[in-house]
Order: sequence, then structure tokens, then C-alpha cells
Amino acid sequence: MERQEVVCLGESMALFVPAQAGPVHEARAWTLSVGGAESNVASHLARYGFHARWVSALGDDALGLAVRDRIAGVGVDVSDVRTDPERPTGLYVKEVSADGSPVRYYRRGSAASGMGPELLASLDTSKTALVHISGITAALSPSCLDLLWAVLALPIRVSFDVNWRPKLWTDLDKGVLRELADAADIVFVGDDEAQAVWGVEDPAEIRALLPRPAEIVVKHGPRGATLLTGEQPVFESALKVDVVEPVGAGDAFAAGFLAADLNGESVLRRLRRGHLTAAGVLLTAEDLGEPLPEDVVAKLLDADEATWTGTYVTGRGVILP
Repeated sequence: MERQEVVCLGESMALFVPAQAGPVHEARAWTLSVGGAESNVASHLARYGFHARWVSALGDDALGLAVRDRIAGVGVDVSDVRTDPERPTGLYVKEVSADGSPVRYYRRGSAASGMGPELLASLDTSKTALVHISGITAALSPSCLDLLWAVLALPIRVSFDVNWRPKLWTDLDKGVLRELADAADIVFVGDDEAQAVWGVEDPAEIRALLPRPAEIVVKHGPRGATLLTGEQPVFESALKVDVVEPVGAGDAFAAGFLAADLNGESVLRRLRRGHLTAAGVLLTAEDLGEPLPEDVVAKLLDADEATWTGTYVTGRGVILP
């Protein structure tokens, strides 16, 4: 059976995190990894057995090669990644904290910021079931914003993660994020993001702002997530997790949800698979963690509510009630 194909389009950067715990200014060694919302989603989808294609641009430099190799190493198709001979690969530095990790970006003028609608001319989407994009790309450059509008005009389902990054929008009109979201088929947004960008956080108010998407997932942080469709809203609580740090968990949630959605799973399973995928990332300081054991995932997807809410995910393993 041919694998379903998903295209994830957006920037990924070289990521440096301290190799040891402690104050970041005392770090003597750093670990090189990769960070990027869309490639994170592609990586998780590849693990789920999809043909996940990451589309982007990298610099003709050592960091670009490292990023490309790392993403390809988890099974993602990187054949559509362009090498820019002039612009560099972006990078960022992340501290580690369970309460939220401070991040310093060095991405202005990066290779990915040079992407534009012309990129689609050489992109074969004849077998693509879904394209995943995010609001990060919209803020990188005017040509990147034009690229997103071109993607949304394709006759293909599009999922859009708001991925609010306030530092990117300092001198830009954040109102475009509502327009982009309302043009997508599936939308992911945190209630905190919705409050910051649109001044609302209640799922019903978010739906009123975004009447067109078939599915809207409103994430409530560690409390859970609400799925809005044409039916009644469905809420599912998040799992209790020993959090190392939260960066990347939102991308993992989106990938888990999309995997279940593309496979035609139930509304409840879509939310639970999102939470289960996110849990593996919350246990690590990197943007891409290890998936939870398959037997545990299978048991929890269809568990009763008491079992689901009583489960505790720790670094030593998953504790079922």
C-alpha cells in the first residue's frame, strides 16, 4: 500500500543547547541539534509511516549540511530543499527550563527568508494529501508571505499552525495571521496565542473569528485541547508528564493529530494521538524526542477516561493507574 504523502514547508535552523545543566552563561560545551516547526512535524509524520517531505531552503554551509542530514536521518524526504549560494542557514540558541525555554534567534537574511511563490513551480504535489505550514513563515519576508498565500490557493488540504512568535512580528501586521488561518482547512492555535494575537481565548470566540476551517484545534497548554468541527466541541485533557522543557511539543501534537486525521481515526483518537506524541517531546530538551512505546500508545488511544487521566508519563517510563 502506497504511503500517504504530506508536504511540510518552512524554515529549520541549526539549534544549540547547553551540553550540561546549569546557568547558560557558564556553559563550556554546546550540543548541535535542529529546530524548526515544519520539519519537526515532518519528522514525527515520517515516524508514523507517512511519506513526509520537508520543503525549505538552507545556506551552502556546514550548518546547512548538518540540518539537512539530521532531518533526513529520521526518514524525512529532503529532496525538495533548496541550497541558497548566498544566504546563510539560520541558527538559534536555547536555554533549558521546564517553565519555558528562553530562545535567541539569528535568522535575519537567512536562506529560508528568500523563499517565494516561485518555489511551487518546481514542486510536484500531484500525490500530496496535505500541506502543513505555519505563521512563522509569514513573518520571515514579504516573499515568504506570498508563498503561503500561493500554498493556500492549491487544490490540496492545508493545515496551518499559528505558531505565534512575537519577536518576529514587532514591525509587521499580525492581522494577517487571522486571514491565513481562516483560509486553511485545519488550524492549530494555543488559547494563549489567540489571546495575544486576536484578543480572545475561548474556543467559541476563536471559531467566530475563523468560520471557514473544517477543523480548529485550540490548545490549552497542560490542561488539554479542544477540537472544533461542525459538530459539538470535543475536549480531551492532556497527559500528566514530567516536563523537561516544552519547546517542540506543539509541533509533536500537530503531527500526532494530523496522522490520526489522515488515517480517518475518530475525533477522540486525533486529540489523544496529539497528546501522546507531545508527551515524548516534553521529556527531552531537544525539539524531537523519542516516541512513547507502541504498546502503551495502543492501550491509551482507546482507554477509558479514568485510565487516560490517571496515566503519568515520566522519564523512567509510563505509569498506568
